[in-house]
Amino acid sequence: MMELTRRQTLATGLAGLTGLTVAACSGRTGAPDNLLRVAIETEPDSLDPLRGQFASAALLYKQLHAPLTEYAPSGGLAPGLALTWRSEDARVWRFTLRPDLVWSDGAPLTADDVVWTARRAVDPTTGFADLGDFFAVIGAREALAGERDPDTIAVSAPDPRTVVFELDRPVGNFPVLMREFYPLPRYQVEAYPDDWIRPEHWVSAGPYVLDRYEALSLQLVKNPRFPAADSVKVNAISVDVIDTPSARARRFRAGDYDLAERPPTDQIGFLRETVGDRLHAYPAPILTYLKLNCAQPHLSDPRVRRALSLGLDRAFLNTHFFNDEAQSSDTVIPRQGDAYTPPRPDPERARALLAEAGFTAQSPLRLTVRATAGDRDRLAIALLDDWSQIGVEGELLASYPLDLYQAVDAGDFDVALARFDRGLKSDPDFMLQPFSRNGFADNTNWSGAARENFDALMADAYAMIDPAERAAQFRRAEAIFLEAMPNIPLLHERAYWLVSDRTRTPDDIQPQLWRDLALR
Repeated sequence: MMELTRRQTLATGLAGLTGLTVAACSGRTGAPDNLLRVAIETEPDSLDPLRGQFASAALLYKQLHAPLTEYAPSGGLAPGLALTWRSEDARVWRFTLRPDLVWSDGAPLTADDVVWTARRAVDPTTGFADLGDFFAVIGAREALAGERDPDTIAVSAPDPRTVVFELDRPVGNFPVLMREFYPLPRYQVEAYPDDWIRPEHWVSAGPYVLDRYEALSLQLVKNPRFPAADSVKVNAISVDVIDTPSARARRFRAGDYDLAERPPTDQIGFLRETVGDRLHAYPAPILTYLKLNCAQPHLSDPRVRRALSLGLDRAFLNTHFFNDEAQSSDTVIPRQGDAYTPPRPDPERARALLAEAGFTAQSPLRLTVRATAGDRDRLAIALLDDWSQIGVEGELLASYPLDLYQAVDAGDFDVALARFDRGLKSDPDFMLQPFSRNGFADNTNWSGAARENFDALMADAYAMIDPAERAAQFRRAEAIFLEAMPNIPLLHERAYWLVSDRTRTPDDIQPQLWRDLALR
């Protein structure tokens, strides 16, 4: 039974704050010229974009690889390796590559590389079990299931500069999805299947190449053969992994870094006082939520899952862990303006639902909550305290992130405190997509008729060309999702970065495209 209360949780947070206040407050001088120094939270699980799934990996892909289409400086859609794209029916998409493209070693980059990469993405022996943005390519699902040769999926190169994708349904925003599809050099990957991502074998087409990779530290250098190399102002980037938020903030304040992601959210007010306008906040597609293992007998009833949601005081979480700067939410897709009503706990209704499901004071619901050690375990303690008010007995199991991910993938959990950041995907509908069939957050073992209806509505939404109709269909799918409650939304966060005075970044978008930054 969890014994820590909210008061103890906050005391723990204040202790961490005290530790932060003793850090040096003056930035160091003598930072290397034209070297951007970055601190990130976690080490990438792979630098191969067809295998890595961590947010840190996705961040590094934006620097090291070139996608088929690109993020504009404002976060919108822009040409990438493909200069143009078109479709008459949103089923057959034709992309035309830039002329004279080359890899970082000078070898030609052609449409054949793009086709080969797409096939590798759905090959269960070389990719990972997630269709990602290829869900609608004809034959992709069967290939990933091992029922079809990946070389037979409907992606072709009629000439060296043209790539054609044939889809089994209309997907109006397919070019938008291609902003995170990174073609790979076939000759290098085949020559070094597991080692091509090592610095000595590295070949890519992005703004930077990998120069050095040691434990918790990477060095990137400018790729002079990047198509827009003339616009890349920073010549080299050093990246360090510092997994403790307060340590990242402390090292930034000491002048060790020019960029530091995710400072401690429960210390935002303190940081505003100490670093001033070097703390940057951005609207962002970030969701903090709970995964519920629907395969567990005590969590298989939707009434139990809804009761757990109704028992939570999200406003308390926002105030005490996010400086009141997040948005308390019981929806996945953010609500704005008149459509937003802050959720309030309803412990009476929660207790009634639990009783209907057979859980009483004599036979209470017992749960183990998994969370990552650090700032998130204190948040989990507050959740357990809320649930104790509705008769739920719980305990906390704090662990390293990788241990938590492995436990969830293996189905070895009751409840897991989770978070995802869709990065620069600003369309709100991208928030629901991770929970769709084969999405990266589809790991709660949810099944049944409601799941089938949700999947059908999601498939229909993907096929809609009109953005307003597509958004409305996503909302219908979300209604089914929230009724079944396989995941419990908690808050929509803002993105925070610490940015040094010597670093020039865009004002209205997270500094994730390091090619667009400059040093004073």
